[in-house]
Amino acid sequence: MNNYSIAIDGPAGSGKSTVAKQIAKKLNLLYIDTGAMYRAVGLYCLKNGIDLKEEQKIASALKNINMSIELLQGIQNIYLNGENVTEKIRTQEVGKAASDVAAILAVRQKLVQIQRDLAKGHSVIMDGRDIGTNVLPDASVKIYLNASIEERTKRRCNELKALGKQYNSERVKKEIIQRDENDKNRKHNPLTKAKDAFEIDSSDMNIEQVTKAVLNIVKQKIADLEV
Repeated sequence: MNNYSIAIDGPAGSGKSTVAKQIAKKLNLLYIDTGAMYRAVGLYCLKNGIDLKEEQKIASALKNINMSIELLQGIQNIYLNGENVTEKIRTQEVGKAASDVAAILAVRQKLVQIQRDLAKGHSVIMDGRDIGTNVLPDASVKIYLNASIEERTKRRCNELKALGKQYNSERVKKEIIQRDENDKNRKHNPLTKAKDAFEIDSSDMNIEQVTKAVLNIVKQKIADLEV
């Protein structure tokens, strides 16, 4: 087969982005971080004083949001109205804002179209909350990556520490639990495992082990598709 797609879904902190980046490098795929797009919209709202509960105002603001993705030295960078916001979107506040705007249908429709357009004509790996169920329902391979709340909290704290940001582990845990609730119970395209997805619990696995497990599934699935 010429082009194929891999969809990785799962809750916050399950390791989706890290694993997807590793797979992209190993298989020379275009990596698309959909979560970064929702964070960029959330950042725009925060910077412009838009109430995150005002769905209509957020929907109206979408026409003023221009977003692009560029690979710099193999790393995906996201631009918001011409500004590189790759690091600015990785705060706890922006993460919460991303969860809020992700529940808005107009936001999802705009970003899903961008994501589908990016996937055209390329072999891609995309991670998010509804990739296998909504964005790429015909993905060649679907993975649902999960992990315990304790492990996900630890990973998020380590990420914040690596960025030199202050954090409170209990607050981080509460925010992840709240985000899980938001993602799983939102009206439009909630987080759920696709019926044909392979589930991996990464709680007791390191990145290398998870990457290897996903690669084994991908290679087997693609081989099956090529028969």
